[in-house]
Amino acid sequence: MSSDAQLPGNVIIFGPDGNCTLDLCPIEWSVYKYQPNLAANIIFIVIYAIAMGVHVYLGFRWRAWWYMVFMMLGCIVEIIGYIGRILMHYNPFSFPGFMIQIVFVTSGPVFYTAAIYVTLAKTIQYLAPEVSRIKPNLIWWIFIPADMVCLTLQAAGGALSTVSEGSSQNGVDIAMAGLALQVIVLFVFCVLMTDYLIRYFRSKPTNALSSRMRLFFGFLAAAVLMILGRCAYRCYELSEGYQDSTVITDEGLFIGLEGVLIIIAVFCLCIGHPGFVFNEKAMLVNSRQTSDGEGTFESK
Repeated sequence: MSSDAQLPGNVIIFGPDGNCTLDLCPIEWSVYKYQPNLAANIIFIVIYAIAMGVHVYLGFRWRAWWYMVFMMLGCIVEIIGYIGRILMHYNPFSFPGFMIQIVFVTSGPVFYTAAIYVTLAKTIQYLAPEVSRIKPNLIWWIFIPADMVCLTLQAAGGALSTVSEGSSQNGVDIAMAGLALQVIVLFVFCVLMTDYLIRYFRSKPTNALSSRMRLFFGFLAAAVLMILGRCAYRCYELSEGYQDSTVITDEGLFIGLEGVLIIIAVFCLCIGHPGFVFNEKAMLVNSRQTSDGEGTFESK
């Protein structure tokens, strides 16, 4: 569709000057070809607000400032994105609504992966930095800048696609590059973390981790898998572009593979919060289990 495509009565379908509404234009002429579900988007906003509250509480309790900041930013960005989808519920032709949701919903998970990378550095520093192939501090200088590049590409691609009313292949390609890079960075992270744990267990007793630490790694891994699944979906969605895509017009897929997967990841990162394992009592328990191979974690 084109922003200068006009109908009788000087109606513009979409774009910065668009004035199309459901009273004037059929839903099939909108970018998504559906009216975003109001209840689903409100539920996502409420859940993200709850998750943000939990992360703020945990951040202050354990003084995990960087982790808290990244998780807060991710939740705020997601909430803004879903507000954009609510605007599109009331008017599927809303240019501001489309611009807000395509930029913010797409970019949100980048902040969660940044929190995960911060956690990896802290984990290596705490467990056994001597068995890591790279210094823990380098994690910040490798993965966080890569995450920022992913964020920039996804936001720029989404913005360019929005300005061009979804018709810019360049915008789609840039957003695709950002998503693909995020998948690559996450894959490298998984390889690095797996390699580290293998080297760690080879150098330590069989029961080298407490039950709480194992739970921590389990939920951290689950969050990474959820984000990877979401990125794979968005890459597939963008591969067909905006104008002729059958995936982008399926709201059920969006709710399940974008909304639900990332919500699960956010709450996995509550249970997999570094504060639960990198506090004095938890570290004392883990130290005892490492030395005698037995014992249980007692919550603080």
